[in-house]
Amino acid sequence: MATTSHTSVESRDGVSSLVGRWPLLGQRRSLVGYLCGLVTLDLAAILLLATFTHFRWSDLLTFAALMGCGAVCIEATRRLGMPAGVSRDLLSAWWLPVALLLPPVYALFAPIVLQFLLQLRVRATVLYRRVGSTAAIGLAGCTASVIFHELVPDPSALSSGRGSPIAAAVAAAMIFALLNTSLIAIAAHTADPDIRWREVLWDRESFLLDVVELCLGVTVAIACGLNLALLVLTLPPVVLLQRSLLHAQLQAAARTDPKTGLLNAAAWQREADTEIVRARRTGETLALLLIDIDHFKRVNDTHGHLLGDQVLINVAATLRSQLRDYDVVGRFGGEEFVVLLPRADINEARMVAERLRCRISRMAVPADDCMITVTVSTGVAIMSIHGDDLIELLAAADLALYRAKELGRDRICIPIVQPPRPSSEDTPT
Repeated sequence: MATTSHTSVESRDGVSSLVGRWPLLGQRRSLVGYLCGLVTLDLAAILLLATFTHFRWSDLLTFAALMGCGAVCIEATRRLGMPAGVSRDLLSAWWLPVALLLPPVYALFAPIVLQFLLQLRVRATVLYRRVGSTAAIGLAGCTASVIFHELVPDPSALSSGRGSPIAAAVAAAMIFALLNTSLIAIAAHTADPDIRWREVLWDRESFLLDVVELCLGVTVAIACGLNLALLVLTLPPVVLLQRSLLHAQLQAAARTDPKTGLLNAAAWQREADTEIVRARRTGETLALLLIDIDHFKRVNDTHGHLLGDQVLINVAATLRSQLRDYDVVGRFGGEEFVVLLPRADINEARMVAERLRCRISRMAVPADDCMITVTVSTGVAIMSIHGDDLIELLAAADLALYRAKELGRDRICIPIVQPPRPSSEDTPT
């Protein structure tokens, strides 16, 4: 639930969260076609339900009050901004009560109001993404609303304290979350068929956030059903939670490279320093890989920087998919990537580097009239063999990478360890 998607662009309740990856032309057409279908279905639902809905002043007042609270939340967090990657907010605390307390047509109107304010006041994004996001949230909310009203014909029963209306509200909220996430996952997969489903569905953090939003939305609905004036008491905690959530997301965004979603150089160095200190304390092995895309300038010069960026994104995705969760991977700058492998000896480091080299060489990015393929060269350095701190390991891996380039690229090199020079006391006379 929430304004949303999963690995990077705007928000998870919306298709704008399409992992920050600009789809290629064919994929973009498929995505636009899918979004047009969502919008058409949303508009048809609005027209159909509006025809059979009796609009009452009390419902309009409740809707206006909930949208006003949402607008206050947006204004209260506007100065914080919104991270360009994956972002979450708590706006479902306001449109979920709309779905539960009011006729289903209001659930279709609620995201239109709040997404318009987000576009106008917080971050202007590509219009078709914002519109598609609005349609996805509206359809999910409308479905949840229809189901809840079938189970609980009188929404005021939600505030009676009885278990069955509250259970029905929780079930409707879960349906909202499931449908919303599914619509977004399909959009993300349409934009990038190579993306793994687990990257656009729930992980542990997003699941916990959805549970929090579910509880918050149902609580606000109960309070609003008791007395509309109680929204004044629910607004400050929701604003505080949303500011805290956005602040944490902005801190996380400052650690990542916006193009690939990997750690940026500064954040990677901090993580790597921590791992090296831990390895020294425990006496465990550790390896460092410095990976460079071969002839990347040719890709940019031949196919343009947009396709060059797509190559970087695909290489980053390949690295993530082939490494362990606790391996530290980052973009070192330009077309260089760096990987720290805790508890890896020289043989394991060589096998990992070879697996990455093979996977990337089989990767293909579609261009207008061909498929772009690239290779990588890798320098490997092992702690306690090629250096004892991060600077020494990076220097050793860089020399090995330079040697791999000299030998023809598309290969892995490990520095030659020089035997210790004999001291004067050991020199035979």
